[in-house]
Amino acid sequence: MKRLYFLIPLVFLACKSNPTAVNDKSSKSVSKPLEITYQVKQNDVSDFLKYLSSDELEGRETGTKGIEKAAVFLEDFLKKNKVKPYFSSYRDTLTNFKSPAFNIVGVLEGTDPVLKKEFVVLSAHYDHIGLEKNKQDDMINNGANDDASGVTAVAEMAKYFSETKANKRSILFVFFAGEEKGLLGSKSLVQKLKQQNFNLYAQLNIEMIGVPMKRDYLAYITGFDKSNMAEKINEYTGKKTIGFLPKEAEYQLFYRSDNYSFYEAFKKPCQSISTFDFENFEFYHHVSDEFKLMDIPHMTAFIQEFLPAVTKITTSPTQEITMNK
Repeated sequence: MKRLYFLIPLVFLACKSNPTAVNDKSSKSVSKPLEITYQVKQNDVSDFLKYLSSDELEGRETGTKGIEKAAVFLEDFLKKNKVKPYFSSYRDTLTNFKSPAFNIVGVLEGTDPVLKKEFVVLSAHYDHIGLEKNKQDDMINNGANDDASGVTAVAEMAKYFSETKANKRSILFVFFAGEEKGLLGSKSLVQKLKQQNFNLYAQLNIEMIGVPMKRDYLAYITGFDKSNMAEKINEYTGKKTIGFLPKEAEYQLFYRSDNYSFYEAFKKPCQSISTFDFENFEFYHHVSDEFKLMDIPHMTAFIQEFLPAVTKITTSPTQEITMNK
């Protein structure tokens, strides 16, 4: 997550569906949640996160050899799962960074001839803050929670949609670079998409989901009152998946992650989802943000619980998620 300085201490988040994927018994009632038979595999979640937050990648700072290895890893993942590049390659070069840096962008075309013209963006940032400047025993800011955990969730969603073909709308899967440098990757990408008259419906950006909260809801959403996204997600899952976190509003986290670049450009529902609540993880931007502290069963359950929501967002006949006036 992009840094906050001074007044805010250590806070951030800087056609048909396959019947094996969705058993939709509620085509006449949006209030009844979808039943998903697809199962997210805990070992897949663990293996993906373990590599992305490994010492080999040296903290994935934008513009370094470490993030280059991460980019290759993500490209290979999308290719293996038959998610096509959105541009001429998976690499979207940042226009606002001094040295070569890349967002990784894939696309799955929607199955409906009309709805496929609309896009849902599922995103997370794969960069982090790299190496500590002062010599110490551990110098690598691995960024397991921030935000290898979010990247893992988006990657698993890409795998799900690739296997099930459950999306009537098209989906852009985006792994941003430059988030920690000031949302540079998302700022660069939205300008290109605007020039293409990109038809955005909504964006779900996933930030720091590596550890659970001790609350009566699974996650919170930034900019809770800006749209009805929280309400619709809960409707789609049939659970209290999203709740309101007062700290989010206090620290205005809506403006602090890559969702804001998309909202600013498109004025559509673009929000971040997180389980980092300022009480459950003390190693934000710290060398101890490592794989061994991540709760893999929680992450697996988080992804599984969101599958009905992201499926419904990509299949609803009308744009049910709207901005509040």
